Amino acid sequence: MDRNYLERCVEINEACSTAAETPTYVSLEAEIPEVLYRGMKDFISSNPNWDQYRVMSSALAHFLFQNGCSDRAVTERYLNDLFSHAES
Repeated sequence: MDRNYLERCVEINEACSTAAETPTYVSLEAEIPEVLYRGMKDFISSNPNWDQYRVMSSALAHFLFQNGCSDRAVTERYLNDLFSHAES
């Protein structure tokens, strides 16, 4: 998937929403290697507090934070997931 495709998706999403209503979630489709899928499936089956959406969201927040994203919401998500592992 190229960057232009992602930018078009964001533009379409922004055009569909009004200024007063900010979308909380964006749908994302991605192809991943089978070994990652199996790892995620095994993790989810042994951790009932997690689902595929939480795993993917956590992984993306981790990647963005570790690669210099300074958005406060990304940092909060990363830190919340980092410290919730002991409870989950």
